[in-house]
Amino acid sequence: MAAVDDLQFEEFGDAATSLAASPDETTISIEDPSETPKPQPGTPRGSRREEDDELLGNDDSDKTELLAGQKKSSPFWTFEYYQTFFDVDTYQVFDRIKGSLLPIPGKNFVRLYIRSNPDLYGPFWICATLVFAIAISGNLSNFLIHLGEKTYHYVPEFRKVSIAATVIYAYAWLVPLALWGFLMWRNSKVMNIVSYSFLEIVCVYGYSLFIYIPTAILWIIPQKAVRWILVVIALSISGSVLAMTFWPAVREDHRRVAVATVVTIVLLHTLLSVGCLAYFFDAPEMDHLPPTAAPNLTVATAKSS
Repeated sequence: MAAVDDLQFEEFGDAATSLAASPDETTISIEDPSETPKPQPGTPRGSRREEDDELLGNDDSDKTELLAGQKKSSPFWTFEYYQTFFDVDTYQVFDRIKGSLLPIPGKNFVRLYIRSNPDLYGPFWICATLVFAIAISGNLSNFLIHLGEKTYHYVPEFRKVSIAATVIYAYAWLVPLALWGFLMWRNSKVMNIVSYSFLEIVCVYGYSLFIYIPTAILWIIPQKAVRWILVVIALSISGSVLAMTFWPAVREDHRRVAVATVVTIVLLHTLLSVGCLAYFFDAPEMDHLPPTAAPNLTVATAKSS
């Protein structure tokens, strides 16, 4: 029975007090799993990780890219699938427009503005606005050039709207499609090439065209020197956005291939701007019959018969 009397429950005080009283004894601390460990004072929690993310570019945009499949899990024939491409707010659109007007050297436009949430809302309406800006400004320019001529009769050229729409939307979709296919093909050859999705490339091309909207409006000025200066300015801004965006995607490739790719991108962009100026604004000098010419011609034919 003496052994039973030795088994008694004892209450222990604070662990720190017991440890101070008996420093040579070993103590075991059992903590509540619901309690979370407190961070040590003076330790910058997460600062090193944030610094590494800033240097390597592994920010929240990469997490968004990895979760893109979960975000767009609806079937492609449903409305919800395409609704995600227009899920963007006004602040993001204005921020991306500002980024396309003020390119920052050394900064990637896709990683800085697009990758967190690529959209089609901005590129679609930028292209639509550019189509009407070119068509309307082209008609006004032709009217101002021949203003005051007695033999000139103004006739609105509505076909310019359809032609401008075909050219702009074909450029904004077919060129990114070809570039995306080329980058995918080169990525299979060279593993270190930076890859862009097709939606990201369309987004870059769409926002890079915004500078041509005010440029097309200013093309109404009937001075060829002013028009060509505006072309050079717009081409320098938008072309630099494309060059700085796609150069990191091909710089790890062979030198000739990388340079040829960027040069081709800039040449196609130049062809678009120069072609729009030459076709829609540099109208050929030709006289138009006044509206009274047709009735007089009919009367003269009747008298001769």
